[in-house]
Amino acid sequence: MATPVRVLSYNIRSLRDDPEAVARVVRANGPDVLCLQEVPRFWGWRAQRRRLARACGMDVAAGRRACGLAVLAAPRVRRVHREFHLLTPDEGLHRRALAVAVLEIGPARLIAASTHLDLADGPRLRHVREVLALLDRARARYGAPVVLAGDVNEEPGGPSWTLLTEHFQDGHATAPAGEGLTFSARDPRRRIDGVFADPGVEVAGCGVPPDEAGDHVRATDHRPLRADLRLPAGPG
Repeated sequence: MATPVRVLSYNIRSLRDDPEAVARVVRANGPDVLCLQEVPRFWGWRAQRRRLARACGMDVAAGRRACGLAVLAAPRVRRVHREFHLLTPDEGLHRRALAVAVLEIGPARLIAASTHLDLADGPRLRHVREVLALLDRARARYGAPVVLAGDVNEEPGGPSWTLLTEHFQDGHATAPAGEGLTFSARDPRRRIDGVFADPGVEVAGCGVPPDEAGDHVRATDHRPLRADLRLPAGPG
């Protein structure tokens, strides 16, 4: 029997806007797995991450100070392993990375990964190739399907997005549930955030969730992307 899991991808702009609104958005969506980008990484970064996790009712499952990435997990989710990989650097550009958490949800196992790709075309495409190679190794090592979430900084049809969809299902394109435009929160015109799932994962629905409280514009400059998935039972 398939195991349901809810994944939320969210760029929180270093909590520079309204951290309480960020936590309210997360709690309103009740994710099992939260893939974050632009997590605080300077003064007091560790305390800020822990405080955010507590406010969301979750635990930090993966992530380091570098590159502002984290994966959070709900109490019902057990972390089995975690990895963090710095991608190749480019002079004058922000360092990019991949945060990976191997999780167990009931009888199912999942490799959840968060990344934030570059604004520059060439480095972005090279980093996608690096991410794919790292996730291939994780898939073979842990015997579980992969879900990659993050800020791609490119829209569907671009070379990096296209390469990702040659290996993964594009959640919103596969099973749209709500709007797909994620940037900006105040004037959403671009779909640059994605949840990408292995072919063995069933995508039940993916899109920007409803915002009855009006917290999306208070929280950060991106809208969250929510994916409801069904995982095959057992490893592999």
